[in-house]
Amino acid sequence: MGEAIPSKLCGRPFDGSDLERIRREILAASPPLRSEIARQVCRALQWTDALGRPKLMSARVGLLRLHRAGLVELPEPSRGNGNGRGLVHGPDVWPEPVPVEGTAGELSGLRLEAVIDKRASRLWNGLIARYHYLGYTPLPGAQLRYLIDCDQGVLGAIGFGAAAWKVAARDRWIGWEAPCREARLGRVLNNARFLILPWVQVKNLASKVLALATARIPGDFAARYGERVVLLETFVQIPRFRGTCYRAANWQYVGETAGRGKCDRHHRSALPRKAVYVYPLAADFRAALGVAA
Repeated sequence: MGEAIPSKLCGRPFDGSDLERIRREILAASPPLRSEIARQVCRALQWTDALGRPKLMSARVGLLRLHRAGLVELPEPSRGNGNGRGLVHGPDVWPEPVPVEGTAGELSGLRLEAVIDKRASRLWNGLIARYHYLGYTPLPGAQLRYLIDCDQGVLGAIGFGAAAWKVAARDRWIGWEAPCREARLGRVLNNARFLILPWVQVKNLASKVLALATARIPGDFAARYGERVVLLETFVQIPRFRGTCYRAANWQYVGETAGRGKCDRHHRSALPRKAVYVYPLAADFRAALGVAA
C-alpha cells in the first residue's frame, strides 16, 4: 500500500484529484516515456512558471517521489540507471590539467559562462562528477549553472538550484512561518555545487567567483524564469570545510543543520552536520519573502 497523499508536491498544493489526473496521464502517455508524462502532467495541472512555461524539472522530481511512495507507477526509465542520480555524459574534450597559480587579481579574463547549451552542460556535469566530492546529481527545480573561465581555460564550476524545503537555522533568521515559507520559497536559491579544479591554486579565487555569481544571478534568474530571487543559501559540511571563502565574500553564517538532509521530512536521514550561510541579493529581501518589517 502506498503512503498517504501529500498535501504539497515540490512546493505545489496537491490533493487526491491531482493524483487521479496524474494517474490518467500516465495511462494515456504516448509514447510511454517519463519525459512525455512530465510534459502532460504540467499541462493537466497547469504547472508552469511565471513565464507560462511548463516546470518540467519539478514535475519529474514530483513524479519520482510519487512513484517511490507507491502512489503511481511510472514506466521504466528509457535512459539512465533509475536511481535518481542520472547518467553523466562527459565532454568530448576534457580541460588540460595545467597548473594555474597566483592571485585572482592576476587572472586575465576571469568570468562566469552560463551553461546554456549541450556542450557546456556536458562539461559542467562531467567536471562535477569527476572532481566534486559529492559527485553529480541533477540540480532540483529552477537552476543556474556556470563554468568558471579565464583566458587560460576552465577553472571550475558553480551551480544553484532549488532551496531546501525546511532549515530551522535559516527559517529563524528570515523570520518565516510555514505558510509564508511554502509560498515564497521559490525566491531562494541554493548554492548546491562549487568546484575549483584541483590543479588551480589561485589565492582569493573562490571568494571572487562568489562575488561574480551574486552579481549575475538576479538578472539571469529573472531573464530565465520571469521571477525575482532575493536570497541565496548554502550548506558547508563541517569539519571537512571551514566556509572561509563564503565569509570572505560576505555571506552570513546563521547556524547549523540538524543532519537530516535537504529533502528529508520523515526524520530518517543521518547525515553530516553542515554550517548554513546566506547571502541577501536585495535590501528588501525579507519583505519580498513575505516577512513583515
